[in-house]
Amino acid sequence: MKKYTFLLFLVFTCLTISTAQTIGPKKGSLVIVGGNARIAPEVFKKFIDLAGGPTAKIVIIPTANGTRDFGPAYEGRVFPNYKQHGAMNLQILHTDDRTIADSDEFVKTIEGATGVWFMGGRQWRIADSYLDTKTETALWDLLNRGGVIGGSSAGATIQGSYLARGDTKTNTIMMGDHEEGFGFLKKSAIDQHLLRRNRQFDLIEIMKAKPDLLGIGLDEGTAIVVQGDRFEVIGVSFVAIYDPTIMTDKTPFYLLGAGDRFDLVTRKATRRSSRFNPLELPRN
Repeated sequence: MKKYTFLLFLVFTCLTISTAQTIGPKKGSLVIVGGNARIAPEVFKKFIDLAGGPTAKIVIIPTANGTRDFGPAYEGRVFPNYKQHGAMNLQILHTDDRTIADSDEFVKTIEGATGVWFMGGRQWRIADSYLDTKTETALWDLLNRGGVIGGSSAGATIQGSYLARGDTKTNTIMMGDHEEGFGFLKKSAIDQHLLRRNRQFDLIEIMKAKPDLLGIGLDEGTAIVVQGDRFEVIGVSFVAIYDPTIMTDKTPFYLLGAGDRFDLVTRKATRRSSRFNPLELPRN
């Protein structure tokens, strides 16, 4: 009896640890951008490469924008950003009707794709339209077959499990009336436009309220590329890491730059020199 009790304890402990960790998807990749990806061409190029190159079918979801007209004029503004980096097979997909988002016909577009990109705007609109629908299931299926999901600004935040700035009234409320994201990056809260909009201290509120999360703040033109339980920083600026296990009032976050890597399980950062070495953090 004691043997079985011990085995049950081990199983429960393992399950608890796995659900408590910040982890990426088992398969596929995430490209999570802090806004204004146009100023960092390597971000678009990386996303297109992960999707499969110039012939890959890429679906662009602009729902966060809040408008209803995503016809030829909109395509004319958006598609060139992808085409100049080689992507030719592009399609817009949008609805703000959850019944449509939960239909087999709507998700057929995602089923044939290898890359999906979420545009910026207000992240709660994405949650309202697609969370807990067949569209969300199709997105997970895309990852499970090795595809890539990317997004900038609102399209970055929605990929976390906690929806920072999810309030419908204003984007200055960090913990609002929408708090659930897709959770492609589990146990995380993601913020964007970090330094450009002087937001570097905003995620602290969420970290204090939810210390089981990892906070990730991304500046414009900068992205993390998540594969498995690790990510690498690419782009032109910085990514801030808010780790409640080491945060203090004096050092609530630390910064990573292009080429730096982060292990989501151990929460250890490394910086490239002739080899990857542990990143030295400030001492209190």
